[in-house]
Amino acid sequence: MQELNKEQTKAVNFKDGPCLVLAGAGSGKTKVLTKRIVKLIETGVSPHNILAITFTNKAANEMKFRVHSEIGNEARKVFIGTFHSFGLKVIRENYEQLNFKNNITVIDSDDSSTIIKKILKELNKDPKQFSPRYIKNKISLAKNELMDPDEFSKVMLSPIDKVVIEVYRKYEETLKTNNSVDFDDLLLLPTLLFKKNKKILEKYEEHFKYILIDEYQDTNKVQYDLCKLL
Repeated sequence: MQELNKEQTKAVNFKDGPCLVLAGAGSGKTKVLTKRIVKLIETGVSPHNILAITFTNKAANEMKFRVHSEIGNEARKVFIGTFHSFGLKVIRENYEQLNFKNNITVIDSDDSSTIIKKILKELNKDPKQFSPRYIKNKISLAKNELMDPDEFSKVMLSPIDKVVIEVYRKYEETLKTNNSVDFDDLLLLPTLLFKKNKKILEKYEEHFKYILIDEYQDTNKVQYDLCKLL
């Protein structure tokens, strides 16, 4: 604690209720966040009840290292990871409620593009006229705005957008058939699950009583909704 200035100490010692920390780059935000995790545990909070989310694997690993260096193996009980790793945890713990089988696979960006190209071929659509990259980006946009194909069809009205919606439907069918999710689903599916199933949401609310989010200003709609639900 001696390493911290007055404002950092105030943020670290704050315990219950919402706390927003505003600070410039390189001013020690990650240090404050990790010290706060340690402080919570020292004041009696179970590591099991702490959720710390950041945006990159590199930042998550750095946070894990810092917390472990301060409190040892107790750090392993704290969930420290990215939004997507947390989403994957929720999906794998609730795969039946999401109508998946066990051992869900996560497809990468190249896999998504391959599926979209295959669907365009099945629909007899020229990839030069209907860019797979454009369609992939539109599907990603829809998922980040929490829109399924039906919702997306209400706002996308141009001729090319109608093709996007047709591809989106078949794309989702393909993922389900293959027991797969894409990168955007790692945020979308847990959020929709929490919105639809209050009992499951309450279980995670009870589990994660202290939620710390690094770089909170960078959250998009689905990330923001996921955090607010918890």
